[in-house]
Formats: sequence, structure tokens, C-alpha cells
Amino acid sequence: MDSMRKFLLFPMGMFAGICLTIVATHSQGTGSAAGSGADSTYSQLTLFGEVFERVRASYVEKSEDSKLIEGAITGMVSALDPHSRYMNEKAWNEMQETTSGEFGGLGIEVTMEEGLVKVVTPIDDTPAAKAGILSGDLISKIDGDQVLGLTLEQAVNKMKGPVETKTRLTIMRKDTSPFDVQITREMIHVRPVRFHTQNGDIGYIRITSFNEQTTDGLNKAIAALSKEITSDKLAGYIIDLRNNPGGLLDQAVSVSSAFLPRGEVVSTRGRNPEETQRFTAHGGDLTNGKPLVVLINGGSASASEIVAGALRDHKRATLIGTRSFGKGSVQTIIPLGAGNGALALTTARYYTPSGRSIQAQGIAPDLEVVQDVPPELKGRLDSLAEANQRGHLPSADGVEQSGSQSYVPSEEKNDKALIEAVKFLHGETVNAGVSVAPRPTSLPN
Repeated sequence: MDSMRKFLLFPMGMFAGICLTIVATHSQGTGSAAGSGADSTYSQLTLFGEVFERVRASYVEKSEDSKLIEGAITGMVSALDPHSRYMNEKAWNEMQETTSGEFGGLGIEVTMEEGLVKVVTPIDDTPAAKAGILSGDLISKIDGDQVLGLTLEQAVNKMKGPVETKTRLTIMRKDTSPFDVQITREMIHVRPVRFHTQNGDIGYIRITSFNEQTTDGLNKAIAALSKEITSDKLAGYIIDLRNNPGGLLDQAVSVSSAFLPRGEVVSTRGRNPEETQRFTAHGGDLTNGKPLVVLINGGSASASEIVAGALRDHKRATLIGTRSFGKGSVQTIIPLGAGNGALALTTARYYTPSGRSIQAQGIAPDLEVVQDVPPELKGRLDSLAEANQRGHLPSADGVEQSGSQSYVPSEEKNDKALIEAVKFLHGETVNAGVSVAPRPTSLPN
């Protein structure tokens, strides 16, 4: 595996990833302007050294130099944008384990809500599911320690651990008093792809993340559905990318390739024009051109947006749902040597095949369908967007879009977007009030 790889960081949640090779470049300024800039930089570094020595000498308790340096690096990188970050050795190792799709843990997808960890969903056949953890549960304590004040990453790291070890979660559930659940960690095998037949003539494929197993899972799903539904009866496929936070760039390209016979999937453009990279479809359309609907919403981000953008730009799929998250930046993982962890640094924006950057804008669906949200959840799952993130990388053209709805009903009979997707593939009339987003008129050669 290459030591330096490029990927698309998730904007939220408990996963992160590795990616494609990057070539590091170095440019050297000339003339008095460069000299002046160097003098300013050295002055600031001198200031840092002075503060560092003052803290070492005068802080009320003796401090560890390594913790001071790590804190300084963390602060410097986090000041850039929400997705650049420094990972110490422990965090770097955990990232590599997670993106492989296997790690010791409980088996829950989580997010943060009002300072507490909220369960998005327990993964099937995992310790959390067996222990009765439910979607919507709030975790207020982990092994007796308050969650309030922790970052999501810190809370997730406390829940992960060696197989066969135990952890105790304090659960807050609506209409009940807080209660403790003791769970034994197991090796979690993340299944990023789930599928089933829909209405007897549609293949439904849900992709929850883009890890190292996603493309293989998709290929198996298409093969299995093709056997269950004969070609003459198959009306098409629904690819559900709702609330998929993203992941690996190479997986986004491979997934897009499963539905495209040829053409560009995505390009990345960094600070310097010579750093532009283009990624094209390979492998051919596994569905033989069958009609395709892609479901997106405010929680569809990063790699999900690459797939949705590529399929829409090539007029291969119709997008249904609400505007996507708008995470259009690429992070490069730079290992810093044995024992020093790694740096996840934002190095480029990505562009859809039509040449459009979706950073802080998102992708508008062809057919906008807004769900009916239960009263107790109204306002909690809206306004998800890169543009709402503090310190986000600006959009390429200065136009930014706020967030959209990310609610997905638990029962299919209440899922208006899924219902519209089925109607679309059956050739039925879509509601007159549904807005249609314009398609690009041409693609670059």
C-alpha cells in the first residue's frame, strides 16, 4: 500500500479513510518579496519558540514537551478548515483499521446532538444491536465518564477497543429514565452495501459508506439482483446514498464505473495547475444501461457527491431527494514517520465531469422530494451543509448554499423519496410540484 494516498474525508460521523498516491512538490520564491516573506516567517517562529519556552518554564505544573508540540500542531492544522487535522500514532492506526471495514467495537453509526452522542443506527448482528441499542438513543456516559465536552472522535475512540473487552454505556431514551447497558466488544465487519428487490421488479442498493469493501459489495449486489429479477422484468435500480458521509476516492471512482461504460468521473485541482488529476470510468456498465435513480439528501457528502455528480452529468441517472452536503474538498494523508502519526491536509477541490465544483454548494436533485418529519424531530435534522461549517473552504465561485433535509423515515411506506423513485422507474407521473434541476448541456472531452 502506498505511503501517501489521497482521499475524501467524511464531514461527520465515526469513519475516516486512506487514498490515492500524491506527489509532493516544493516551490522556491525569488527576489526581495520572497526574502521579506521569509523574514516574517522566521519572526513568527521565533515568537512560537519564546511562548514554548515560557510555558515550559513558568506553567503552574510541569508539562510534557511532546504534548505541547502535539497541541501546537493540532491547533495549526485545525485552523485551516474543518477537514484538515493532525493524527497522533494512535489515531492514525485507528483510521487505517476503520477504513479496512474491520475493527474492534460495538457496531453503531453515530453523530453528535447537543453535546451528546446520538445513535444513527445500530449495525445488524453486532454487539450494539444484540444489546438492544436503538436508533435515536442518546449516549450520555461511557464507562461512567461524561460524554459532554468530548468531540465525536474522542467519544468514538472510547467506545472502540480490543475484542472481548467490555464497556458500559449510559443511555437516554425518550419516555424512559437513563439506564446503563454493558456491551462486550467484538470484531466489527462493516457491510457498506445492502440490497433487496423492490416491488418485485426493481433492484434497491443501499451504500452506507465508501471503504475498501464497497466496490466488491456493489458488484455482488448487482450480480445477485440480476439473478433474482430477469432482465425482461427489471425496471431499473435505485442507489440509495442518503446520509452516506463518504470515504475513499478510489472507491467513489470504482462505484461510478459500475454504471458508466466510459468517461470522466471526477477531477481534482490543487493550488498549482500542474497538480490537476482526472479519474475516468473503468470496467464497463454492469447493469447494461438499465434505468437508474440515485437518492441523495443533506447527509450525502464527499464520495457520495462524486458518484451522484458523475452519474447525473453523464445523464446516466436521475437524482431524487434533497440537496447534498457540499463537501467538495480532497484530503491527502501524509504519514510523518514512525511514531509520529499522520497529517490529513486539504490539498484540492474536486470537480464533477461538467467542470463544476460543489464545495459549499452541494448537488441539487433533479426531483426534489421533502419528507414529512415527525414533530419531535423537526429542526434537528435540517441545515446540514458544508457551508454551515465554521472555517470551511470557500466555494470556487463565491456562491454558497445552506443545508437541506437529512431525515429518512424508518418505514418504506412513509419514505416519499423512495416512493417517487419507484414511480419514476415505473414511468408514472411525478407530482406536479416537484422541481426539476437543469442538466449540463455538454461535457469536457
